Amino acid sequence: MNDQIHSGDEHGELGDAEYAEFMELAAQEGFDPEDIEGELAAAGHGPLPRLAVVGRPNVGKSTLVNRIIGRREAVVQDKPGVTRDRVTYEAEWAGRRFKVVDTGGWEQDVLGLDASVAAQAEFAIDAADAVVFVVDATVGATDTDEAVVKLLRRAGKPVVLCANKVDGPSAEADAAMLWSLGLGEPHPVSALHGRGTGDMLDAVLEALPEAPAQTFGATVGGPRRIALIGRPNVGKSSLLNKVAGEERVVVNELAGTTRDPVDELIELGGVTWKFVDTAGIRRRVHLQEGADYYASLRTAAAVEKAEVAVILIDASESISVQDQRIITMAVDAGRAMVVAFNKWDTLDEERRYYLEREIETELGQITWAPRVNVSAATGRHMEKLVPAIETALAGWETRIPTGRLNAFLGEIVASHPHPIRGGKQPRILFGTQAGTRPPRFVLFASGFLEAGYRRFIERRLREEFGFEGTPIHISVRVREKRGRNK
Repeated sequence: MNDQIHSGDEHGELGDAEYAEFMELAAQEGFDPEDIEGELAAAGHGPLPRLAVVGRPNVGKSTLVNRIIGRREAVVQDKPGVTRDRVTYEAEWAGRRFKVVDTGGWEQDVLGLDASVAAQAEFAIDAADAVVFVVDATVGATDTDEAVVKLLRRAGKPVVLCANKVDGPSAEADAAMLWSLGLGEPHPVSALHGRGTGDMLDAVLEALPEAPAQTFGATVGGPRRIALIGRPNVGKSSLLNKVAGEERVVVNELAGTTRDPVDELIELGGVTWKFVDTAGIRRRVHLQEGADYYASLRTAAAVEKAEVAVILIDASESISVQDQRIITMAVDAGRAMVVAFNKWDTLDEERRYYLEREIETELGQITWAPRVNVSAATGRHMEKLVPAIETALAGWETRIPTGRLNAFLGEIVASHPHPIRGGKQPRILFGTQAGTRPPRFVLFASGFLEAGYRRFIERRLREEFGFEGTPIHISVRVREKRGRNK
């Protein structure tokens, strides 16, 4: 069994013997060995390094993010109050994968532009391994740009300077003027047209580490990291204070203070945990329209640093769209998950009845997450939090040996074959679990597997092997027909 888990091995988490056996199986089924290796490497990767894209509004950050990730996902609209569900995307360049943290497209003048840009940049830089600083070459360096440069110097992270809106050779001189910022060579780019982005991304790969600086949980005996996330005023600070047994987090709404130190070492159930508390970052109450956006950035930063996301939901109120966004963010980040319903002590029978109905309809996609009903105010059921977190971590780190997985897949194909489509019946030929934290499966099939069948496979995997408290990633590789078009 020992040779089956080589974390960081080039075969994902397959040991040498298991890998050799697997490649033989792949060759028999007619798969290209190089394709298989690429698929295993992609599914077996650990945490990806993070790149933050920062700069003042209207310099083209979101356009650049779309260019980097190769699809139009980030909202390109510099209108105050434009909120987005996601601030973190996955990208690949020259065979290397990394995450992109986008801070673009939102502007709020209540505290002045400099303050809002600085706050966004600070949250993003805090969660990043390297930074792309975007400046409008046609405008040149402004006072706001200079303020961001000071932040970057303090943070000490590697920086790639992107001189955007250089649409032709005549604008190259504008880019050269940005040497004055003291951040090294400005890379002339047109995010809109794609000009120069390849060279800039080459520089990004040089700046990014192979793996994130915070390889969470890898330090032997180091405390496991928990992000306490939820929408504003749901009781995150109160919960942290309750589990700590003292007033650790000062709930201070003073505007202009960017953030407190956010990591708290707390002993719970005889074990020391590290809480990454999003409530510990003081909220700027004056930024009304931007509150959701800041919350998204803060939550993304905390989730990226954690192994387990404890999602706090106010049980006394209806489950909101914002609650669902936060859950989606944790699932997309691939973290172990626990859902804690706070203020449980305030519920009457009627509210409990309706809450159960809401959980069925609104949270159906995470029925696998352990649930605890707590009260941060009274301390009720706090002792249930640690077992739930431990269950989620165990599911997150579970790995099924390839032999056992294929026996299970064989049973499924025999008892519940894929529906026939267009006269053909796609079959799962074989598969492997190439990664954990979260569990990542690669299935190799004779044809395209429909989304409904993939969901069925995931449901059966959970029934058979547990995986409580963790998202599961399933990728499917279809066998190419050699010598003829698909």
